[in-house]
Amino acid sequence: MSEPSIFFSDVNERQGSFLRRTFVVGGLTALGITALTVRLAQLQVVQAQEYATLATNNQFNFRLVPPPRGRILDRNGVVIAGNRPSFRVLVVRDETKDLDQTLDLLGRLLPDTVDRRRAIIRDVNAAPRFSPVPVKSDLTWEEFAKVNIYAPELPGVMADMNEARFYPFGGSFAHVIGYVAKVSDRDVQAIKDRGEEVPQILYNPGFRIGRSGIEKALDADLRGEAGGTRVEVDARGRVVAEDVGGSRPAVPGKDVVLTLDADVQNRALEVFGEESGGCVVMDVRNGDILCMTSAPSFDPNLFVGGVPSATYRALSDYERKPLLDKAIGGVFHPGSTFKLTTSLALLAAGVDPAERVNCGGGYRFGNRTFRCWSRSGHGPQDMHDAIKNSCDVYFYHMCNRAGVDGIHDAARKIGFMQTFDIGVGNQKTGSIPSRAWKAEYNRNNPNPDSRTWYPGETLSVAIGQGDVNVTALQLAVMVSRIANGVKALQPRLIKSVGGVDRPSGAAVPDLPFPREHMEVVRQGMVAVANDRTGGAYRQSQLGLGDIQMAGKTGTAQVRSYDNVASRSSSSVGWALKDHNLFVAFAPVDAPRYGIAVIVEHGGLAGSTAAAPRAREIMRTVLLKDPEMRARIERPLPPAAEGAALAEDEAFGAAPEPDAPATAVPATPRPSAPTTSTGPRPYLAEPR
Repeated sequence: MSEPSIFFSDVNERQGSFLRRTFVVGGLTALGITALTVRLAQLQVVQAQEYATLATNNQFNFRLVPPPRGRILDRNGVVIAGNRPSFRVLVVRDETKDLDQTLDLLGRLLPDTVDRRRAIIRDVNAAPRFSPVPVKSDLTWEEFAKVNIYAPELPGVMADMNEARFYPFGGSFAHVIGYVAKVSDRDVQAIKDRGEEVPQILYNPGFRIGRSGIEKALDADLRGEAGGTRVEVDARGRVVAEDVGGSRPAVPGKDVVLTLDADVQNRALEVFGEESGGCVVMDVRNGDILCMTSAPSFDPNLFVGGVPSATYRALSDYERKPLLDKAIGGVFHPGSTFKLTTSLALLAAGVDPAERVNCGGGYRFGNRTFRCWSRSGHGPQDMHDAIKNSCDVYFYHMCNRAGVDGIHDAARKIGFMQTFDIGVGNQKTGSIPSRAWKAEYNRNNPNPDSRTWYPGETLSVAIGQGDVNVTALQLAVMVSRIANGVKALQPRLIKSVGGVDRPSGAAVPDLPFPREHMEVVRQGMVAVANDRTGGAYRQSQLGLGDIQMAGKTGTAQVRSYDNVASRSSSSVGWALKDHNLFVAFAPVDAPRYGIAVIVEHGGLAGSTAAAPRAREIMRTVLLKDPEMRARIERPLPPAAEGAALAEDEAFGAAPEPDAPATAVPATPRPSAPTTSTGPRPYLAEPR
């Protein structure tokens, strides 16, 4: 048996294989070292400055600082929307070790934050990193001091003082100015949808933007430009120090001056009391709006920090709708105030204002009798008398001479069916029927008769009923244009923005009505308020020397009175009462101010609710005018004073039995104290 053989590889072969591996590994190592050397050289030599800058930026953060919001002033420089100091406590999520524990400790100092804990956590989690989130604003001094004392034990919690929006007059300007509120996701998305870049300041948790009214319309001007604070931070992003030289101050928003007068606005809301409605006062010389009030109102300060849901529901569910701006956003039947427009249409159609129509209390048209407000009738009436007495039969008889299209055309020219560039939205256009309007309104109705206008339908339009719907602002424009007599005035609400004046409302073309036509209508209004048999004589006496007011009453039905014995609304609910309206201008001899008042569901007639309120507001307007006040304070001649006393004694000065005399007190004329011989027999007031 042979021995087993053992075979060995050649020594040189094994050595060669080892050397090859050594050269490969060494080459790769050398290549790696070379690449690393080149990269280090690039970083330290070529890109050294670039990375030095990045390192510096990583050491410093730039935090946005909200700018002070611009103020809103009235025409006399009175602040009606400004800013006030407010203590607040903030939380920075990334600087807290445990947010829940921090809020627990904070809840011991500020118990009311416990109820809002869930909302606070939501806001903190949604905020950008290292961004302070307000937890509570408007701290008392005791609360502010307490938080500062315990601040070392509350990591990520700080207390500071900022500026909060403040509305010193509460509800007086709530609808026209609006309010500010937190930025919502919908606000941000709306900016993106417009293709605009979202300003970074909108992501600041404490920032507020305009939500309605002037605050919303001029938000970009009022907002200002955000500043910034450059702070040094550590590796975890916590603030170590502030770089004062690298900070940028915020630019305050622009101041906005309105044409409104704070005293007139406050008086208007005061005289409305518990009633619902709207009031607009205009300067008939230039279109400036001195008052634009909606009642009842609300306190916009409630909305700045976020209104509680229960409060908001109470406001939105109340039947008198305090959140609705009834001056521009509510539409109403104008009632007999629209007869002024109908008169202009009749004159334009060639109707002789001296032509008489006999009013026997009703007008037979077709198979229906249209009743006048006066069931006993007014007797023979020309246009002047028809306006003074608000005779329905006259306008029933005459209206189809102009036709619904003629009335529609006159209404558009005098200011209806349009919105105005006053700087705020949410205006309603209202409606004035016409043949084309009815055809369009019923375009989907298969019955062709529904698209045909019938002459009998014009009767309701002529007296401001049916499908006639207007706003208080449109009524104010109408009466101001009639008072001016020449210019197609445009209302102006914003006087200046940032010191730059807006155009006057008088820089407009002339009215397309002959002056003699306007004078016929004006004289009818003068008779309403100053003829002893006029529909609003006693409710229109200003008691301001020789200054007189011209006006027109209106009562708009909201329910049918067919087969009803009495139009008295004492037994029906508020929502079924008629609307009261009154339009007027003063002084009669040199018109300066026009006014429109709507009292929603005010009762029987426009002279019992709307006219007394218009009188008190107009008195405030005239007393604020230096020229008018000088005229008022001028003593009357002895003969005129004696005549005024005799007239008061003969006629009496008692208000209507159902007039709100206690709610809207009238002031007797200074030069001739009124005396009363007893109440005047009650007369039903015209519409």
